[in-house]
Amino acid sequence: MTEPAPWWRSAVVYQIYPRSFRDTSGNGVGDLRGIIDGLGHLETLGVDAIWLSPVFPSPMVDHGYDVSDYCDIDPLFGTLADFDELVEAVHQRSLRIILDWVPNHTSDAHPWFIESRSSRDNPKRNWYHWRNDNPGELPNNWTRAFPAGEPAWAWDPGSEAWYLNQFSPEQPDLNWSNPEVRSAMADSLRFWLDRGVDGFRMDVIHLIGKDPALPDVPAELAALPAVVLVDEPAAHEYLQEIRAVLDGYHGDRVAIGEVYLLDSAQIATYYGSNGHPGSDTAPELHLAFNFPAMFGPWDAEAWRTNLAGADQHFASKGLQTTWVLSNHDNPRHRTRFGGDEAVARAAAVLLLGLPGTPFLYAGEELGLEDADVPSEAIVDPSGGRRDGCRAPIPWTAEAGHGWASARTWLPFPPGSNVHSVAAQGDDPRSMLALYRHLLAVRSASDALRLGHHEVVQADDQVLAWVRPVADGAQQHGAQQHGAQQHGAQQHGSTQVGDVLVAVNFTAGPAGLDDRAGWTVLASSNPSRAIGGTIGDQLMENEALWAAPPR
Repeated sequence: MTEPAPWWRSAVVYQIYPRSFRDTSGNGVGDLRGIIDGLGHLETLGVDAIWLSPVFPSPMVDHGYDVSDYCDIDPLFGTLADFDELVEAVHQRSLRIILDWVPNHTSDAHPWFIESRSSRDNPKRNWYHWRNDNPGELPNNWTRAFPAGEPAWAWDPGSEAWYLNQFSPEQPDLNWSNPEVRSAMADSLRFWLDRGVDGFRMDVIHLIGKDPALPDVPAELAALPAVVLVDEPAAHEYLQEIRAVLDGYHGDRVAIGEVYLLDSAQIATYYGSNGHPGSDTAPELHLAFNFPAMFGPWDAEAWRTNLAGADQHFASKGLQTTWVLSNHDNPRHRTRFGGDEAVARAAAVLLLGLPGTPFLYAGEELGLEDADVPSEAIVDPSGGRRDGCRAPIPWTAEAGHGWASARTWLPFPPGSNVHSVAAQGDDPRSMLALYRHLLAVRSASDALRLGHHEVVQADDQVLAWVRPVADGAQQHGAQQHGAQQHGAQQHGSTQVGDVLVAVNFTAGPAGLDDRAGWTVLASSNPSRAIGGTIGDQLMENEALWAAPPR
């Protein structure tokens, strides 16, 4: 009998930005109890796992990505007891929980760095990257992310040396070449694995490997931040050690990497031996974010390129591709696509019809756009670039939108009354209803969960592919969410069978080749009858799923 596929191969992962999900304390900032309260929404939505952006203690210079303690919960979000309750509640709903782990750097308020900077001979001095150079001469030409373009070095007058910081001076880079650092970070993983977490999203994981000489980048690349250029063999050695920690636990604990490099071929190397029979290297990441789709336009040619790149660099090597349209670092895709609701609906059908593991960002299912954040309300160290996409989730239509405080840490997105969970919950034509239906159909379909893809039409207007049933596809995954399975059956879905995914990227009707008799399983256009046949045309900016005639 074929072994069941690991859960993450068929999962849909839902990213929660905790500050913005739901507030129960009244301070205008989301918290763990708010996430617990929101699990009913996520269960009904039909996702398989939640990923929490950092909830560890932090001065919040970079809103949690500056960690001061890897083994606790920041009081802003709650307590360890709250977290344990969350894990239990998640697992009771047959969901998984993934934490955001920040291995490249700590906060400058972390006890490790406080010790490290206290003197040149402190035992933790070599836990970070120090260079004892002239204060008037930078150690190299690297630049940091916040603010962009400034040197990736800060002078510490107390110990008269430079320290490396690729993001901000308050985020000093750890020295992973030091075995004591690697041991301490492995212990931080075990702390959360022992509490039942199902895996980690690993922030800029490629940066943990650095050439000990920290050489200049080529002059022609000096304008780029170092974070998109550092790609050293040592990172793979350290990742293999990290993977061994996860593999020591039962239950398919998953390692998901943010590998922020410019080339998909480079990103694929961070999977290690995964998918490579006979490889003499050890496994590394299970999944690495495939970002091109998030940065591209709503365009058929761009998506042909996205699919071809995923095939070439991931699928052809047996690696699992990931897909993401929005996250906490970039404008929401509805905003990027001009605010058009029809396009946002079509993007949902496209994303969940792709081969691989899709990631949803909280609020996508509501059709949210970025908030308009006035200059006086900017809190992001990037200068406000990311504030709009991090705006709070509206739960109800009335003022305050279901939050415990009338004043939230960021303003709500536009149209929050009509885009709230409550306003859309009972509307069969809403964005939320569309996502619920898509996830129900996907949960009940082996082809959509585990099948590969075969392009059947690619012209100037339409991109279409068939998701065949995977060889040896397991039914266990479709049984994870009984509600989803039931909902899919109500709409005519089947447990097994090929599925056509077709997308019209134009604002006018477009022809669809040789699929007129196929049965519609889902459509971004609410005027399209579910259970009817496609015909020979797609409506304007329409994406749909269909099953072959019986």
